[in-house]
Amino acid sequence: MTPVEQANQALQQVKDAGSGKTALELGWIEQVRITPPRAVFRLSLPGFAQSQRDRIVSEARGALMALDGIEDVQIEIGQPPSQGGIGQAGHGQPAERQSIPGVRQVIAVSSGKGGVGKSTVAVNLACALAQTGLRVGLLDADIYGPNAPTMLGVADQTPEVQGSGDQQRIVPIETCGIAMVSMGLLIDDHQPVIWRGPMLNGIIRQFLYQAEWGERDVLIVDLPPGTGDAQLSLAQAVPMAGVVIVTTPQQVSLQDARRGLAMFRQMGIPVLGVVENMSAFIPPDRPDCRYALFGSGGGAQLGADYDVPLLAQIPMEMPVQEGGDTGRPIVINRSDSASAVEFKGLAEAVLKAVTQPV
Repeated sequence: MTPVEQANQALQQVKDAGSGKTALELGWIEQVRITPPRAVFRLSLPGFAQSQRDRIVSEARGALMALDGIEDVQIEIGQPPSQGGIGQAGHGQPAERQSIPGVRQVIAVSSGKGGVGKSTVAVNLACALAQTGLRVGLLDADIYGPNAPTMLGVADQTPEVQGSGDQQRIVPIETCGIAMVSMGLLIDDHQPVIWRGPMLNGIIRQFLYQAEWGERDVLIVDLPPGTGDAQLSLAQAVPMAGVVIVTTPQQVSLQDARRGLAMFRQMGIPVLGVVENMSAFIPPDRPDCRYALFGSGGGAQLGADYDVPLLAQIPMEMPVQEGGDTGRPIVINRSDSASAVEFKGLAEAVLKAVTQPV
């Protein structure tokens, strides 16, 4: 049992006096992190539960301090759970995940750290799935660093937006055989997105439920790196068939990938497997040679450690970078390349791994 799992088990004793449900189940205690000798969690109490604050804090602190190696407990104060609305909890009830009308499967692509090629994997996976004849959508949920529009060659386009407020509808951009929405389509190239968690949560829900996805066999969600608000918002909002974890072979990437993988398991999201990106460099003038610039075997080891499959090993090729910069993903522009073959294999592996066939 991991330290976080031990902490969550200890916190099961902290309950709402009214409903008898645990504070974890209600979403009042979340984002539990263990970095000995410190434990950290976020406390987000609704208004009606404020009278229980001192007791809940005392019980949670005591439960965590009783764990081996924990000498300090830090509590972050989060936003109170909203009442009503899409995917939000009612009085004393945990939020229920709500499916997206017309969308049969939601598959997330995530990474523990930036710079590992997660968006490249998400875009090419979506395109490879579309090439099999499936109706595919791509939600670029990397709000702070939206790259999908550039990778798909539509950075200069603006989606049609109809209505306003809760009735607002966004029409995805159709390109490369897929339908796509992204924050990058709604802001200027050099405009930063400086938002806190609640605003981030709001736009992700808009992209999920207020986009005109139509009938889609698969919706690929390109998550930002890390284990923050975007991951929690998605995991709590919509039922997911699973998540694909992207890493490179080097240790610093694997360490962060382990944290991300453990987070999704903690939230009950199936981990479909691991993609090792940048597994080896293939020189353009020597296509039969492979050089392991970032080490080797890391993706396989990560999969073995968590008993999940290694879905693909994507090599480094210059056409991958060229395709990303020019808006022509390699599975479309160089379908016979080693990377494209791996991406197509990844699409097949993902479809086999999902719990319900599309």
